[in-house]
Amino acid sequence: METTSATEQFTKSFKGDLITPEEQGYDEARQLWNGLYDKYPAAIARCRKAEDVVTAVNFVRENNMIFSVKGGGHDYAGNSVCDDGLVIDLSPMNKVEIDASNKKAYVQAGAKVGEFDSAAQIHGLATPTGTVSTIGIGGLALGGGSGYLSLRFGLTLDNILSVEIVTADGKIITAREKENEDLFWAIRGGGGNFGIVTSFTFRLHEVGPEVLSFQAYFPYEDSREILQFYRKFMDNAPEELGCYAFFLNVPPIDPFPKEFHGKTTCALIACYTGDLQKGKEELKALENFGKPFLKFLQPMEYTALQKSFDAGMPKGLRWYTKAHYLSEISDFTLETLTDFTENLPGDHTMVYLEPVGGAVAKPSSSATAFPHRNAAYSLHIFPGWNDGAEDAKIIDWAKKFHKKVEAESTGGVYVNLLAHDEKERVRAAYGENYERLKKLKKKWDPKNLFRMNHNIEPE
Repeated sequence: METTSATEQFTKSFKGDLITPEEQGYDEARQLWNGLYDKYPAAIARCRKAEDVVTAVNFVRENNMIFSVKGGGHDYAGNSVCDDGLVIDLSPMNKVEIDASNKKAYVQAGAKVGEFDSAAQIHGLATPTGTVSTIGIGGLALGGGSGYLSLRFGLTLDNILSVEIVTADGKIITAREKENEDLFWAIRGGGGNFGIVTSFTFRLHEVGPEVLSFQAYFPYEDSREILQFYRKFMDNAPEELGCYAFFLNVPPIDPFPKEFHGKTTCALIACYTGDLQKGKEELKALENFGKPFLKFLQPMEYTALQKSFDAGMPKGLRWYTKAHYLSEISDFTLETLTDFTENLPGDHTMVYLEPVGGAVAKPSSSATAFPHRNAAYSLHIFPGWNDGAEDAKIIDWAKKFHKKVEAESTGGVYVNLLAHDEKERVRAAYGENYERLKKLKKKWDPKNLFRMNHNIEPE
């Protein structure tokens, strides 16, 4: 930031930590989980409390300054850090408080899934979140939030009871069912378009501390048969069971057999969160299916399960994303999946199907800003690689794969899975709710201050 009276005043009034390029820690603070983006902000404002966020919002608004908002920094599209502007960094705001008697959690917006899970599981409680512990709770919850618990308890956003939010005019307000109801509707799926949420109150559910974990890894040549089994099995799966179908490269580590290291595998990965003995009965069909080269079914601490994919998604790799919602796994989709996954580009590339029904489908599509209640599956094409020279080739593979499946999709997409180059798909992320969101954007952010996101422009 240039040395002006305005910036000097901001430096004096901002009570958090302001990190500029010449200071130690700048490079670490500006880095995102996704190494595809390498941006250099003018400064990073690390906020300790909501009042720090107000100071930062007032400064960028009054000085017409480019800015971004960073929570966990687990960002597919690179919107959490900006070039030449101010990063409003919420990561120091990571306090989690559990009210076990009322099954509620107070969670600051900079907390990560793992921090939330650990605090809640002390009391045998949880709410649906993503399946990687390093994801920030703020961005996850405002876009949707899905994982092993979603068929039983809905999306992360379905479990938001209230939020504290800093609006475009620099005010701290509360939004909940009977207070600023329109804003409460919009932030549940509308992402960061309507303000900066500084804290959430979540509903909690009895889960764990142990759940039943199942994983089976099959030779790739069995993948067509596995997907046929998977779609039939999921038609009658109970809501306590979250089960994913994955394509990934076998990591060169134990306990995977050496002859499969580096090869593509089709895997079924499941979690049962009800009674463990009943879960063993529900999972018998999975346990007895096919000839996997590695399989286990065992009780596992829920917090351990939530961290089990962390190693496969390390910070600093290059990541790209393409996604669709599907109403079914058609034969065409099944064939396309097997056609494009035989040789996965990038060591950490994954393609997976996530079930969407159950509790996710119970609210109407207009109950929150998230509209995709009637989808059966979400398909995520998710390449991860190291070498920047491979960018064009790997991204092109993902786009061609995505295009091939498009005719079989619902036309919708999960906003948190949009890439940086998909501005034209923002409307598809909100479907029938898009026009209402535009009107609410005009009310709450008429000048589109909060625009470094998958942006909803004011009507």
